[in-house]
Amino acid sequence: MAINKPRRIREGEPGHGRKKSVVYVKDGDTVKKVMFGDANMSIKKNQSGRRANFRSRHNCDEPGPKTKARYWSCKAW
Repeated sequence: MAINKPRRIREGEPGHGRKKSVVYVKDGDTVKKVMFGDANMSIKKNQSGRRANFRSRHNCDEPGPKTKARYWSCKAW
């Protein structure tokens, strides 16, 4: 299991069909599983207007801790 490396959720894994990506984050002595992304939506981050809107809507200038999905979604955008 790789720490701090997001990957796609594979078919048959818990969360498949509900979320798109998963990342394992070390929080102190424990490892936390963070799932993020809409499985049924393609992101269009190459369109500058959509990218800017997403980043402002999610406050990506201050994404918060790595244990939250917002951090990883902002990093993907």
